[in-house]
Amino acid sequence: MNAIRRTLLTTAIVLLAAPLLYAQVTEPAVIKQLEKLRALPIDQRSEAAIKLAGNIRTLPAGAKKVGLADDLAHVVTAGDQGANALQAAADALSQALAETPIPAKKDQPPEPYFELARLVRYENAHATLNDALFAQASHLLAGYDADVQKADFTLSDLKGKKYTLSELRGKIVLINFWATTCNACVQELPDLDIIYTHYQSQGLVILTITPEDYPVVTKFIRKWEYNPPVLIDADGNAAKQFHVDVEIVTSAATSVGKGKQPQVDTSSDVKGLPRTFVFDREGKLAAQAIDQRTQRQFFEMLAAGGLHP
Repeated sequence: MNAIRRTLLTTAIVLLAAPLLYAQVTEPAVIKQLEKLRALPIDQRSEAAIKLAGNIRTLPAGAKKVGLADDLAHVVTAGDQGANALQAAADALSQALAETPIPAKKDQPPEPYFELARLVRYENAHATLNDALFAQASHLLAGYDADVQKADFTLSDLKGKKYTLSELRGKIVLINFWATTCNACVQELPDLDIIYTHYQSQGLVILTITPEDYPVVTKFIRKWEYNPPVLIDADGNAAKQFHVDVEIVTSAATSVGKGKQPQVDTSSDVKGLPRTFVFDREGKLAAQAIDQRTQRQFFEMLAAGGLHP
């Protein structure tokens, strides 16, 4: 094949491939990709999340694009999906908000600005968005953390024993807000149980706090072995002090076998959960997580609080 024929053939292939290379990703396609992403095990999501973030960035500007980028940002914070996936989600949300600013609601930044601010503050992502509402959301999160530092509560566990946070100075305290209907929360419990069992002797206290009724939680917990104290925050006062927005959206049929990891209907969801906070022995807020954590991530948080396995 001479040079001219090769050039003509190469040109023809490029022209034929061009519509595919530059085809616009559609919103329905992105929605399907997001659904598939949620269905993947957390440890398999990273590459798919990065690809999805890139697809979202190609969408036309608009409120729907902001919503999809916000949805992705919520998904990538679960477990350890890696810094690249978190940054890709932050970039997609930053771009979407820059293209389509969302008006304030009663002088409060809309949720997408808060989600981007959470990615930056708690997940070590970076954002280039130059927007007053984003700056306001970031400022409010700093204020929330200051409130958490001053928080105190007295709650009873399932056996009636009372725990007061301020009386636990001298110990490393991990506080985990959860609910039986929250799939991500339930998946964390076995790791919390293992960590508590092994490091309680080193002064570690783990308090798992739920807003649910005593009978519901008791029925759930007694079917499997879980050692950390489970505290009932019936009036939601502790959650409010920690700025944990707990809203149980739907009930889920939960099956638990004794000694086995609990299984929850994955269609269930609980707004604002799980949330985890770690205080060091002086009572200083040392770390917090805005979503589900792996065992390794829990150890990183506890190391910030002074626990060194």
